Amino acid sequence: MKNQLVLVLDFGGQYNQLIARRVRECGVYCEVIRYTTPLKEIAARKPAGIIFTGGPNSVYDEKSPHISKEIFEMGIPILGICYGCQLMAYTLGGTVTTCTTSEYGKTETIYDKSSALFQNEELPAQAISWMSHTDYISQAPEGFTVTAHTENCPVAAMECPERKLYAVQFHPEACPGPLDSGYLFDRFLEMMGGNK
Repeated sequence: MKNQLVLVLDFGGQYNQLIARRVRECGVYCEVIRYTTPLKEIAARKPAGIIFTGGPNSVYDEKSPHISKEIFEMGIPILGICYGCQLMAYTLGGTVTTCTTSEYGKTETIYDKSSALFQNEELPAQAISWMSHTDYISQAPEGFTVTAHTENCPVAAMECPERKLYAVQFHPEACPGPLDSGYLFDRFLEMMGGNK
């Protein structure tokens, strides 16, 4: 993984630098860039992976930050976090709506241990994640598998390994949960390198 680059696309979330730090702690070089960075410039930098950050907006608001659907067709592994998770779903045809019950802080989460992201042997099937959202994905896009949920969030994580697309509603960079959630960044970075 040395000499590889991960780009963190900043959508206005409060944990952007913490995400970058988590990636660097895994021994991978990482930079935070604006979500408005042209796709040609992103492609020219040849990142091994891209991470979408959280943000305070609602993806269904026309004034909110959005990104071209073409980024999902570049063949680069992408991990969406919180707003980035919803943005991935919304852009690819899923449904994002206002939560009936918002989630903040420590939240009991049920994981699908057969999923690419959650195969860590030390991760229990049910554990705490760190949530902070007033919207949620009510329907995942076609071709995606729901890989985690909570009592009030039907899509707490989703993935489409064939397209190298992964997303989590919770904040692994800030979570005090299992293995300090560092396992998730390790796992994503492993998959970037083709190790499954």
